[in-house]
Amino acid sequence: MESDEHDARTQLAALRSDRAALADRVLQPWWWDVALGALVFLFFGSYATRNWLLIAAALAVFLLGIYGLVTYYRRRTGLWPSADRPGLQPLLRLWLACCVAWAVAAGLGMSFAMPWLVAGVSAACGVVVTVLSRRSGQLFVAQLRGEL
Repeated sequence: MESDEHDARTQLAALRSDRAALADRVLQPWWWDVALGALVFLFFGSYATRNWLLIAAALAVFLLGIYGLVTYYRRRTGLWPSADRPGLQPLLRLWLACCVAWAVAAGLGMSFAMPWLVAGVSAACGVVVTVLSRRSGQLFVAQLRGEL
């Protein structure tokens, strides 16, 4: 009986050690967040041009960039975090609000020839996604360390 308890404690300690080691490597580098924000700005901001060829090109760059970022993260960490994590819902709601604000601004900007409005709100969305990406990574680290 004591041997089983000792084995269980040893295994639990090993699991905690593995989670701590994983927590040390899952936070993406700062440039990853900046690149994601720049991709969002590039794609959203392309609507300010009102040129469908440029928008399509920006979409292609956006999709290739996202593919590259996801591939890099998966190779570096060996995983992809779930969207169903503690503390992530407020961040997702904020991102949804940002997208709605962009859609309204894009509609107004394109209807009334105000490309500066589309570009400005696109830049704000890029900054918001950069900050939310960093915060999401920090929440994932905290979850793995058992702080949440």
